[in-house]
Amino acid sequence: MPLPVGAEAPDFTLKDQNNQVVRLRDFRGRKAVLLVFYPFTFTGTCRGELTAVRDNLDAFQNETVQVLAVSVDSVYSHKVWAVQERFDFPLLADFWPHGEVARSYQVFNDEGGMANRGTFLIDPSGVIQFSEMIGPGESRDVKAWLAALDR
Repeated sequence: MPLPVGAEAPDFTLKDQNNQVVRLRDFRGRKAVLLVFYPFTFTGTCRGELTAVRDNLDAFQNETVQVLAVSVDSVYSHKVWAVQERFDFPLLADFWPHGEVARSYQVFNDEGGMANRGTFLIDPSGVIQFSEMIGPGESRDVKAWLAALDR
């Protein structure tokens, strides 16, 4: 089970596709964060979900909310994928220690060595307001994310 609504979001520091450090705590008091864990880059389901975010980025990321997508892939694979798919939001590498952030949000899949499809909306005070997780091969409904953002 992923971390539940009402839990404090664990802080983390990861690098994005441009090798820049991103800290969750840097958004405290400023913006909500839509934290989207996905299994791997270059896969069809992950591409579909993140392309939906890209194609509607203003609805997901604006002056009040920041999208952060996380997988266990490396910074380098994230860079290639971000350029290829024109992803203009941070793709964070939970590469080493392998899956540490996914584990802290209770969405790490030990059998597959990857993150399950976990999604969290973290309010500016650091509290989880939306939480979901589905397993590999299933696709999330991004409309649920929009509904959570509207609340």
